[in-house]
Amino acid sequence: MLIMKYRYHFFAFVALMTTVACAPKHYQLTSVERTRIIVDSRYDENPDEAAAKFLAPYKRVNDSIMAPLMGRVAHNMHAKRPESDLSNLVSDILVWAAKDYGEQPVLGIYNMGGIRADLVKGDVTYEDVLSIAPFENKICFITLTGEKMMDLFRQIARRGGEGVSKGTELVISEDGELLSARLHGEDIDSDEEYRIATINYLIEGNDGMPALKEGTDVVAPTDPSNNTRYLIMNFFRDKLKRGEVVDAKEEGRIIVKSEQ
Repeated sequence: MLIMKYRYHFFAFVALMTTVACAPKHYQLTSVERTRIIVDSRYDENPDEAAAKFLAPYKRVNDSIMAPLMGRVAHNMHAKRPESDLSNLVSDILVWAAKDYGEQPVLGIYNMGGIRADLVKGDVTYEDVLSIAPFENKICFITLTGEKMMDLFRQIARRGGEGVSKGTELVISEDGELLSARLHGEDIDSDEEYRIATINYLIEGNDGMPALKEGTDVVAPTDPSNNTRYLIMNFFRDKLKRGEVVDAKEEGRIIVKSEQ
């Protein structure tokens, strides 16, 4: 019994020391940094044979799901503010997809935060598209008055830019002020109404664009087939079927005007 008693106290002591050692320490976050690393064939130059053999059966299953070819892209693309080739592309895809819903939007809006990966020049697979659009965001359509459109553009300016479709011409200052806004060569008319293609996440007022929550005549399909990743896949498949390589570029949709 005495031995058992000492063993009990010993393990109790060990448990106490472990708890003290693992207790939360008072740290203060001083900075956050991030960078993008494109993982491509360079990392396959010196494979580990044992690891490759172990992973082979899992890779076959994964590849059967993730590897199907969707299309091809002309060059590396990534999303950045105020404007980028990739954010232009996905915004244009929303407008392209609208025909299948009987819609004719004059503007597509896609948030930069919703684009979660880059596209690498060459083949685009299911996995690539899934990496770009991993969330369950679905296409939707709303109508904004000219006044609300200007509110939206001011909110985009304050954020330093977001994904906007072809025909958008925004000039913003370095400190996030909207200096001018035109759409398809015309000034925004406060008496007009504008049909917009975007995603359900944004019409809920998220990501700093609450003007989208003020939309009327909302069409927001809920079936999973309306997920943006499937629309992106459909776009790439359509281009592949036509023998076309997907391309996009920065073209002055959002311009930051220097104060100097």
